[in-house]
Amino acid sequence: MPVITYAQALNDALREEMRADRRIFLMGEDIGLHGGIFRVTKDLMSEFGHERVRDTPISEAGFVGLGVGAAMAGMRPVVELLFMDFALVAADQIVNQAAKLRYMAGGQVSIPLVIRTQQGGGRGNGAQHSQSFESWLAQVPGLIVVAPATPADAKGLLKSALRCGNPVVFIEHKLLYNTKGEVPQGDYTISIGKAEVKRAGRDLTIVAYSRMTLLALEAAEKLAQEGIEAEVIDLRTVEPLDMTTILDSVRGTARLLVVHESHSNCGLGAEIIARVYEEAPEALATPARRLGAKHVPIPVAEGLENAVLPQVTDIIALAKGMV
Repeated sequence: MPVITYAQALNDALREEMRADRRIFLMGEDIGLHGGIFRVTKDLMSEFGHERVRDTPISEAGFVGLGVGAAMAGMRPVVELLFMDFALVAADQIVNQAAKLRYMAGGQVSIPLVIRTQQGGGRGNGAQHSQSFESWLAQVPGLIVVAPATPADAKGLLKSALRCGNPVVFIEHKLLYNTKGEVPQGDYTISIGKAEVKRAGRDLTIVAYSRMTLLALEAAEKLAQEGIEAEVIDLRTVEPLDMTTILDSVRGTARLLVVHESHSNCGLGAEIIARVYEEAPEALATPARRLGAKHVPIPVAEGLENAVLPQVTDIIALAKGMV
């Protein structure tokens, strides 16, 4: 299999699906002539033209609303939000319109809308350009929330999102775009709502997604050098959650650590741990733990940002304490 970047895998998925389905078109800030600030839409305008790759004004509420209307009319729009933080500008369109219209119409309309956006820190972009809102979005009935960690998963899940017929928030990470990995050639998809065991282990289950999956795998390798074998589960899909894979793993390891970049307070880690205690409390030999961003705005300074966001050393320290 060819080794390509995360950004190229997304570009390939968009290109292949646009060739296969003329209803798919793209909208967003600087995605056309510029090819996007992360180069995900590079060269797509030259192939598909201005009608299908549209540069928009700086008005997220406007063009996300346009995407909702186009989806209701039978198109399959892909809307790019430059930073996840800007989803708040379009919150009404995402939460009150896209997520609810199919239900409110009694199934008479569908909303095949994909909202591509990116999360997270690591670049010193500050409190208004480094946030992760997947825990918020997972609370909204009607939204599918996807957050792949690898190039192969990014391509397979984006193709599934473009075909599923319901609103999907597709979350990328700004520090993943240049990462590389093997990606299958030809047409392939990955099922939405299915987690994957990225590394088998017997002593501890670490659940993560997006960039935190890579940090969890790195931590697991270092823990193995000290005789602690951690099993790493990559959620891939945040909503709906694959609790079956998580519970099967926890029943084998008896320990659970959930790692994510969004804030720990009222976050996805708390939800996963609550479900484990509700569905299989007898499986845990020690209290489950969560590791997320500290409850402060994301700083600009590198040292402070690293102190706020989960690091490999933090994962290792918690894992050791649990084992």
